[in-house]
Amino acid sequence: MRTIPRTICLWLFCTAFTAAGIGAETASPLLQAMREELNRSVDLLKRQPVPPYFLSYEITETHEVRVEASFGALTRERETRRRLLDIDLRVGDYAFDNTHPVRGRIPSWSRRYSRIDIPIENDPDAIRSVLWYHTDRKYKRAIEQLTTVKTNVQVKVEEEDQSADFSREPAERYMEEPASFDISRDEWVARLKKYTAPFAAHGDIYEADASLTANISTRQYVNSEGSEVQTSQVLYRLFIYAFAKADDGMVLPRYESFSAIAEEGLPGDDEIVEIVERMIADLQALRDAPVVAPYTGPAILSGRASGVLFHEIFGHRIEGHRQKREEEGQTFKKKIGERVLPETFSVYFDPTTHSMAGKDLVGAYAYDNQGVKARRVAVVENGIFRRFLMSRSPIEGFPNSNGHGRKQPGYSPVARQSNLVVETSEPLSRARLKEMLIEQCRKDGKDFGLYFEDIQGGFTITGRFIPNAFNVLPIMVYRIYTDGREELVRGVDLIGTPLTAFSRIAAADDHVDVFNGRCGAESGLVPVAAVSPGIFITQIEVQKKPKSQERRPILEAPSSDTPDEGETGGLL
Repeated sequence: MRTIPRTICLWLFCTAFTAAGIGAETASPLLQAMREELNRSVDLLKRQPVPPYFLSYEITETHEVRVEASFGALTRERETRRRLLDIDLRVGDYAFDNTHPVRGRIPSWSRRYSRIDIPIENDPDAIRSVLWYHTDRKYKRAIEQLTTVKTNVQVKVEEEDQSADFSREPAERYMEEPASFDISRDEWVARLKKYTAPFAAHGDIYEADASLTANISTRQYVNSEGSEVQTSQVLYRLFIYAFAKADDGMVLPRYESFSAIAEEGLPGDDEIVEIVERMIADLQALRDAPVVAPYTGPAILSGRASGVLFHEIFGHRIEGHRQKREEEGQTFKKKIGERVLPETFSVYFDPTTHSMAGKDLVGAYAYDNQGVKARRVAVVENGIFRRFLMSRSPIEGFPNSNGHGRKQPGYSPVARQSNLVVETSEPLSRARLKEMLIEQCRKDGKDFGLYFEDIQGGFTITGRFIPNAFNVLPIMVYRIYTDGREELVRGVDLIGTPLTAFSRIAAADDHVDVFNGRCGAESGLVPVAAVSPGIFITQIEVQKKPKSQERRPILEAPSSDTPDEGETGGLL
């Protein structure tokens, strides 16, 4: 069997953060213990027949407060603190080491993920004991891996990409003071109850939850090249979710998510109450909305929807390591210097930007998980494809990192997206995009086109073994008829293949929006953002959305017995 590279973007389950405050003049006790044990380990392992040429430690400390409510009542309240250790130990040399891909083997989950807990107290002896033991284990495993990869290279055909396994990067020193927050749990319990209470008056809404998460993530990083990095990031996320069900069994979800780097950056009560009322109205309208049959034709995507589309069809396919792996589709590998978009479009990734279009961006960071400084990377300039996102895994023509080696604690870093930004030099009005859609419908003999207003996420498959495709998951979709009428519909997923979808992008509007979320791939879940104007595509394809075969509830909802202001529960 062969591996099937796949990435899943959980856009709505997201967090927001940015680099914290002032620089720290000295390393923390934890970072000092890490440096001392790293130096000791390197000195001792130099005496071995096969010494390591690189060693790094990263410890991620998280402090999280979470409050949840449902239908006007508290359901959960917790506070947690944890530290996780990641070790990167390499034997061999920069050109060829133990991390070299083993072709023909299916990578197991246990090889990708390793959870190592570190004491949350700053006890140097306890911390160094954990570092010592797991460094020893990592070294022994690295020796075994080096033997395996050497054998694999000898028995397989020559690799297309002869790049080194690890890049040489300058040592970095960067210190931030550990961040803190002071959050009133009692106040947020009351607010979440207020937000979810209105859903209880509607017997046709089966789940209605709201949560507030406040999180501090402090990363300590040292390596044998001399880097010492300490960053601390604060994040707040308010998330509201509810779902109803149509008569045919289709689940109809509605999500709203708000991210901020400070508590005061979250919306106020009046705004949230209005949003909840709109969510209820949308759910009731979706229950009666017609189902769209499989369709090809012109479409408009809102800024949020087009941001997700670019993330799926483009962003994952320009992550550097995918150009080296033989099992990958390598869609854009040979397209450097070629036109991939209209000349009015440019695309870049910028983890150094913390807000755009009035919203905080969750894909911001100061240094990546390999101690490389974050930087802006222009990947498409005036329609021409220029470069890939790079970690410290070189590829042909790109020998160095550009600060995009990222991971979730417990995983190994690879090239991942940060803040994706789509720009157009000739923005049109939204009304003009609608006119263009109607003109295209008439030209193609279509009765209607589609408008994708909101979206929950998506996934993409980037490998060669099965179709190299994507699936974007809309929530709010409208038909736009040739006479200008708009009609809410349901039951469609936006699908396609990347090069075909890219070739159909024709224009963009002047309304830029932001979609924040978390994206899952080989190195776990990482926070990402997509910033884009709305776009007009001359042809898209949709397929039927999967649906449950369960009937709606047989029992009448309790809310039906106590109608609110003349309203009754849903028909059963």
